[in-house]
Formats: sequence, structure tokens, C-alpha cells
Amino acid sequence: MNITKDTAVNLSYQLTTPAGKPLDKGDLSYLHGGYENIFPKVEAALEGQAVGFSTTLDLAVEDAFGARDESLVRTIPKSEFPPGVKVGGQLQGTDENGQPQMFHVVKIKGPEVHLDGNHPLAGQALRFGCKVTGVRAAKPEEIQHRHVHGDHGHHH
Repeated sequence: MNITKDTAVNLSYQLTTPAGKPLDKGDLSYLHGGYENIFPKVEAALEGQAVGFSTTLDLAVEDAFGARDESLVRTIPKSEFPPGVKVGGQLQGTDENGQPQMFHVVKIKGPEVHLDGNHPLAGQALRFGCKVTGVRAAKPEEIQHRHVHGDHGHHH
């Protein structure tokens, strides 16, 4: 089966810097067809391909996690900080429009806690290598929910 709209695609992937420094690797499943489950440039390269196809793409900042948004960098008093959260942890907050936003705890300095709502790889060009390990027709509920369920996908 070839990758077309409304197929569930399994990939093994490696994410590196453009110079080849490893950042992340693993297996993922996504719903193909413009559901924003994967980088659009990767989705375009996989259109029409089948199991066994592999590719490596260089992603510019705007094709990856986007530019850093400095408005998502916050400093809060340690007194407002929930107990038990450490550097490297995450906190749920809101952006300037009141929308839910995840913040990463980047450092704790004296009475201040420094938070960053940007994706850790925002502002970076990336190299995305992947191999297609499975393709199947998506289930109706996956199409309705706009993502793959089960192995390496989203669980309810």
C-alpha cells in the first residue's frame, strides 16, 4: 500500500542537527493527509511512497519547530512555583492569549524560576531521517480524531 491521504504511517526516525549531532530517534505513527501530525515537508516527501522507503531531509527553522518566540520566555518568583518541579520539568501555563501553553523549567536562580514555552528545538534547523516501516488504511475514528491511535500514536 502506498502513502496517500488518510493512511496511517509508521516510521523509524532519527533527528539530528544539520552537522549530524544526534538529538532524538525512535518510532512514530502519524495520520497522513494534512492533519499536522508531522512536519509538512516530511509529509510531502512521503506522499505516494511505500514500506521500505527511506529519506533524509534538511529542515529549515520554519520547516521544523519554527522560530523562537521570546514572549514565551518567563521568569516567575520561586514562591509561585509548585513544589517538586525541577529544572527539566514542565509546567502547564497560558500564553498571552490565555491559551494553554507548556513551559519548560530551564533554570532556577535564587528567588527566580526561568521558564521557556518554546519547543526545546525551536529556532534550530534540523535533519530528519526516516524509514517507512508500515502503511495501512486509517480507521474512521482516527480520521475523525485527526491522529493515529495505538502503537506509537495517541492513546485514549
